[in-house]
Amino acid sequence: MATDTLKSTPGASGASGIRRLLLDNGALTALIVLVIAMSALSGDFLTTDNLLNVGVQAAVTAILAFGVTFVIVSAGIDLSVGSVAALSATVLAWSATSHGVPVVLAVLLAIATGIAAGLINGFLIAYGKLPPFIATLAMLSVARGLSLVISQGSPIAFPDSVSHLGDTLGGWLPVPVLVMIVMGLIAAFILGRTYIGRSMYAIGGNEEAARLSGLRVSKQKLAIYALSGVFAAAAGIVLASRLSSAQPQAADGYELDAIAAVVIGGASLAGGTGKASGTLIGALILAVLRNGLNLLSVSAFWQQVVIGVVIALAVLLDTVRRKAGATPVSGASGGGKGKQATTYALAAVVTVAIVGATSFLHNDSSTSAKPKVGLSLSTLNNPFFVQIRSGAQAEAKKLGLDLTVTDAQNDASQQANQLQNFTSSNYGAIIVNPVDSDAASNSVKAADKAKIPVIAVDRGVNKATVDTLVASDNIAGGELAAKTIAEKLGGTGKIVILQGQAGTSAARERAQGFADGLKAYPGIQVLAQQPADFDRTKGLDVMSNLLQAHPDVQGVIAANDEMALGAIKALGSKAGKSVSVVGFDGTPDGLTAVKQGTLYASVAQQPSQLGKIAVDNALRAAQGKKVQTTVKVPVKVVTKGNVAGFTG
Repeated sequence: MATDTLKSTPGASGASGIRRLLLDNGALTALIVLVIAMSALSGDFLTTDNLLNVGVQAAVTAILAFGVTFVIVSAGIDLSVGSVAALSATVLAWSATSHGVPVVLAVLLAIATGIAAGLINGFLIAYGKLPPFIATLAMLSVARGLSLVISQGSPIAFPDSVSHLGDTLGGWLPVPVLVMIVMGLIAAFILGRTYIGRSMYAIGGNEEAARLSGLRVSKQKLAIYALSGVFAAAAGIVLASRLSSAQPQAADGYELDAIAAVVIGGASLAGGTGKASGTLIGALILAVLRNGLNLLSVSAFWQQVVIGVVIALAVLLDTVRRKAGATPVSGASGGGKGKQATTYALAAVVTVAIVGATSFLHNDSSTSAKPKVGLSLSTLNNPFFVQIRSGAQAEAKKLGLDLTVTDAQNDASQQANQLQNFTSSNYGAIIVNPVDSDAASNSVKAADKAKIPVIAVDRGVNKATVDTLVASDNIAGGELAAKTIAEKLGGTGKIVILQGQAGTSAARERAQGFADGLKAYPGIQVLAQQPADFDRTKGLDVMSNLLQAHPDVQGVIAANDEMALGAIKALGSKAGKSVSVVGFDGTPDGLTAVKQGTLYASVAQQPSQLGKIAVDNALRAAQGKKVQTTVKVPVKVVTKGNVAGFTG
């Protein structure tokens, strides 16, 4: 395994032998320590459901990482795997549902898409002589763009026959875990038992020497990157199956997790070392970390810090091992299998013994008297959702609730993991602000099956039952924004629209509201509509670009206040004078801009009230009391004339 890729030099014995064992199995040691620590800190970690959750949550990263292992062993890098995964899943869903292609053929098309992307990467690197970093970075952008083009920025429902990959066998064994194991065995076989596997180690060890020995390096690189594409496509299919839809923004950033898993598992970025089993351990370490930190209510921001530290320590351990005099061993080596099996068995016995002992700590401890409620927000990188959290936390403190807040970072898969953690930990109620209304359905169904009440806030959940939906109407809000800008311009004028992040339900609904509202004002001409991803910096950049093409613009509608504030910065002295800007959300910075007159209006949703009402309903539902199916929090157009009396 990758954690065994270094053999100790002769002469080690006694204490030195133990030290060598720990050094040569650094990732495995780290995984054991993590499992023991999480078992001691959280009584929910060792439950069967939660351990299966860890496996499911590791599956997509592990499958991607197996493919990346081929590339890293050969001293390359592949930054495109996350985007290729999303593109492959989108091709499958688009061809099977929109064009009636038989599902089997659609799956083959998805795999072919991954192969094609890998071959292009390999061709650019082997024959175009582009650095792997640049070639795969370009493919990252191309694949993600094609995914958005094909899907038109909206999720596409996944075929039911393929969606079963996200289900369980016998009602308990997750299919993603089985797929992960199968793909891991295939990766191990390729690395250890095939000609191309030996070629990877040879190229990674010394490419020039491999070429001089007669190895066709360029052709081998084509095959290596094509294999990476195959594994990326498989990961994309598994991920989309879990979410019951192909998300054009799925697996965003997963390439970094995949690379991290390979490195943590003992592979060297310099090439020549690495194994599939080590990669699996690396993926499990990341999954255990995220799962355990979620159970311990650690902030998502701190989770990123912890994971970064773990990656740095993994590379540092690799350096220490080398300085300690260890010798690299290629994955194709057949020696040491008995020693490797003994190490695994010893590790398993030690882990079970210590974990079993720690379980008594939780069996004897009394459970908290406070009701536990989980809140999964789509992102905390946006003031609107930060205000929802603040309102929820204030109300939870008032009611004496134990509220755990997690940040999905606009990743539907990560949110599915968080909701699974809440469910397996037997929370009294769950509040979800979906990244995507379709993608959250399977997780909500699992909570329903466990008889845990679910409250949706700001956005609903499709194809699943929630106890209460606490929301403002995004479409109605979009119509109000359109009406506000049109009336400000007297019914005639030229405007641009800054759209939200493609693929999110909030962006789609608000855009629909803008379009519906503007139908009543034929004198309003929309010069351009461009996404700025709900981000202030992107709002500044996109608006600056649009001003070059449309200097005569008279109005701007932005799908949130952050983009509106970026547009105001780009407009400079024109903002609030010759150009009127309307935002959405009523965030503190947005309301300040309204007071100053640079932002004409903001369609405010009162996010603090959304959070407060969601917590109130969660407690009532957890206590078995009757709750309303829908609670509508009215939107309000806030202008300079009424901003002083608006509290949010």
